[in-house]
Amino acid sequence: MFSAVKTTVTLSLFLSSFAAHAIDISGAGSSAAQPLYVKLADVYGKSQKLKLNYQANGSSEGIKQVKAKTVEFGATDIAPSQADLKAGKMICFPSAVSGVVPVVNLPGLKRGEVQLTGELLADIFSRKITKWNDPKLTAANPGVAMPDLGISVIARQDGSGTTYNFSDYLSKVSPAWKQAYGRNFTVAWASGVTQVNGSNGAVSALKQTPGAIAYVDYQYVVQDKLAFTRLKNHDGKVVAPGAEGFTAALLNSPWVTQAKYEEMLTDRVGPSTWPITSGTFIVASQATNNPEKTIATLKFFAWGFAHGDAIIGNANFVRLPDTMQGRIFGDLTTITDASGQPLKWSLSEALNLR
Repeated sequence: MFSAVKTTVTLSLFLSSFAAHAIDISGAGSSAAQPLYVKLADVYGKSQKLKLNYQANGSSEGIKQVKAKTVEFGATDIAPSQADLKAGKMICFPSAVSGVVPVVNLPGLKRGEVQLTGELLADIFSRKITKWNDPKLTAANPGVAMPDLGISVIARQDGSGTTYNFSDYLSKVSPAWKQAYGRNFTVAWASGVTQVNGSNGAVSALKQTPGAIAYVDYQYVVQDKLAFTRLKNHDGKVVAPGAEGFTAALLNSPWVTQAKYEEMLTDRVGPSTWPITSGTFIVASQATNNPEKTIATLKFFAWGFAHGDAIIGNANFVRLPDTMQGRIFGDLTTITDASGQPLKWSLSEALNLR
């Protein structure tokens, strides 16, 4: 669901079950999704033996490690294309929905007091606007005493799905951004942008830098009590980040109408839609070399879909609609062993685990 050095988070859950021993499974990738999997594994471990080792090292690294078959699953905030999945012999399914949020360190101003547009965000992150009391920012914030303070821009250096969603949104609302920077897991940031690794790295740098702006996933806004900015959405309404806005984006997307979760959720229509809504995904090999560990992984995620609604909400994510979960359950049963034989596990048994 960080310093410059990659941080490994290890969840060791030794718990009672009917299994004879605890099974080690490993995952890698999205730092944004880390809090979600921490909470799911904590609850799941109360009834099932499991040791989950999760490396929060960025979405692109998670996909890379799945291709190398060094982990049971990769976590990414961007779904690979169907062509990439086919070439890499992988499957992909979403686990939940959240959003990317611009956050600021402006002493004297309240959380949510500053409001921005996509165009202003693009100008700030491309260093065209460098002062908080720039006329464009004061015009967008009537009645707010914007400080006479330089803007310190903090961005992700590592291959990040958060960056991909953020730059995708900016590319949709700013032709100049699209031409100069585009969208990707990494961006060739403008001169003067401070680059950090991981979500925790962005949070740490923001807290230490008055006048700073960064972008993080919503759960870090809640967890670290960060000062978020409000944004003007596609319908021209100024909205705050949260479950209502993420759900609105989801409901106004092909994810629901066509069960197509490969589509981006940024800049969706709807008066309450949060404009930088994003999904988080699981990627796994289509054929496994270790059926026991893969089955344990599939059971864990199937259980999460069946019983994890409250956990997902408490982790500040939004659950997937039932129609999408049905498609995902079907995808889980397509994973085979190395010889192409279906894995011997019961989906219904996994769904009924407590």
